[in-house]
Amino acid sequence: TSPDYSCSDWVLKCGRSESPKKINISETSLVIRGRFSVVKRCDHRSTKRTVAVKHINKKLMRRDQVTQELNLLWRLKHPHIVSLLDTFETSSSYALVLELADQGRLLDYIVSWGNLTEEKVASYMRNVLEALHYLHNCRIAHLDVKPENLLVTHNASGQPVVKLADLGDAVQLNSAHYIHPLLGSPEFASPELVLGEPVSLSSDLWSVGVMTYVLLSGASPFLDESAEETCLNICRLDFSFPRDYFHGVSQAARDFVCLLLRTEPGRRPPVGLCLQEAWLRAGQSGRAETCLDTSRLISFIDRRKHQTDTRPIGGVRSFIQSRLQSQI
Repeated sequence: TSPDYSCSDWVLKCGRSESPKKINISETSLVIRGRFSVVKRCDHRSTKRTVAVKHINKKLMRRDQVTQELNLLWRLKHPHIVSLLDTFETSSSYALVLELADQGRLLDYIVSWGNLTEEKVASYMRNVLEALHYLHNCRIAHLDVKPENLLVTHNASGQPVVKLADLGDAVQLNSAHYIHPLLGSPEFASPELVLGEPVSLSSDLWSVGVMTYVLLSGASPFLDESAEETCLNICRLDFSFPRDYFHGVSQAARDFVCLLLRTEPGRRPPVGLCLQEAWLRAGQSGRAETCLDTSRLISFIDRRKHQTDTRPIGGVRSFIQSRLQSQI
């Protein structure tokens, strides 16, 4: 029989006014296992609504870290951001009841359906940028845009809709300079995050540029044999468009990637201007119409699933700064 979490009271209220109540959810399957959490597909026993429940391990994350994410999520409502529906607490975890994106992760979706074109890549990235436009208008930087946090659902007409998930690293930016910790793989991290410099809203645009490169080619632009070398490539802006990987990809698509992959944060365009780029607009000419090769994405997904999730904090930053200074 399925576990029943109905014994839990709703305790992580984050300022909401309604009184505590019982939750009654039956677990059906594992969806995603993350660094600090497990996400499970669940059915609500009374309403029969299928949801995703993210269980955050209490031993790995403090309550104040969880409530920081919740305080942001309760304020947000956008068609391209996964919605928080409710919260509860068990003896071992904080649980977030989330809207279910039933088509899973974007890269898995792409590989399973095939027929990837530039038009589709532009549509997926447009969805992500619309979510970021909403967040940035609220002065919120996501700071963890990566494949695992891009989920897919189908709309009423059966078309894919990309939703941005996991605001665990998101931060409300104010006048104070915020330096974000470098956690996990640095593959999608901006140069300022790698170097321990203040992040900005445009830090998310760098990650979108990396994500676009990955979708177009099935390869990672800065990845090297170690976290240190990957970070060094990021800070040197050491990437290219290999002919074998970008055969059939339009110049407009490459230009869009280069527009976002700029070392200086101030030179990256704000999201609003990105959304006006011709390559992103539906039905625009200038895109290649042939199907993109997705065979490399299979290896990319497999590597991301099985790689050790290292936490390169101070050591990597010291290494990068010493290497960069030695070249001056």
